[in-house]
Amino acid sequence: MHFVPNITFGHPVVESLRKQLGQDPFFDMHMMVSRPEQWVKPMAVAGANQYTFHLEATENPGALIKDIRENGMKVGLAIKPGTTVEYLAPWANQIDMALVMTVEPGFGGQKFMEDMMPKVHWLRTQFPSLDIEVDGGVGPDTIHKCAEAGANMIVSGSAIMRSEDPRSVINLLRNVCSEAAQKRSLDR
Repeated sequence: MHFVPNITFGHPVVESLRKQLGQDPFFDMHMMVSRPEQWVKPMAVAGANQYTFHLEATENPGALIKDIRENGMKVGLAIKPGTTVEYLAPWANQIDMALVMTVEPGFGGQKFMEDMMPKVHWLRTQFPSLDIEVDGGVGPDTIHKCAEAGANMIVSGSAIMRSEDPRSVINLLRNVCSEAAQKRSLDR
């Protein structure tokens, strides 16, 4: 496993965005770093709402979860494609969001890994109220699989940024997720 020692959009960027945009936007920090513990306080002070770290990047997830909460942020816990969902399960009741990576973390434009959908489905079945996010290769062609598996939070970069009409792509992704969530609540 290789995570970067430093971050691209650090707390000074978060602080600047928070000042410019006010309190409304929800800032989820996806920390693909080798020592996520060191950035909790700076991100909290800068105005981050949620701190998402990789389970594979820390020796003590419990202490990190506690630190994030004590700093007033929600907790997100990410797993890479090679990590089993059962590895995340013991922490699921202590977090606000589980992030299932649908590409290897590191760079944009990768192909969506459909074989990650059973992880999303398992999490949704075991933890019905947990926010479940997917990140990597998600766009109009893959959103239905994500939403049907149980994802309710979507990270989509290339599909939106490379689109002729980014707003319509965002609306499509949002609507597909909302419809799937409504269907799940009716099926219960």
